[in-house]
Amino acid sequence: MNIRHLLRMAKWARNPPSERMVKLVLGVIAVCLVLAGAEWLGLLPDWFGLPARPPRPQIRPLP
Repeated sequence: MNIRHLLRMAKWARNPPSERMVKLVLGVIAVCLVLAGAEWLGLLPDWFGLPARPPRPQIRPLP
């Protein structure tokens, strides 16, 4: 295990995040999971998804 991880864990043990911050992070994760699940089930409209990739320009050889 990296020493940085141990130092970070010690810092969190001495100064844990507030309850409000924990709720905020869990809320953001929940919203992301709900959106991913709705997209996987096909419940979201087309405009909500990722845009299609534009076609790559073709390089033509010099004459």
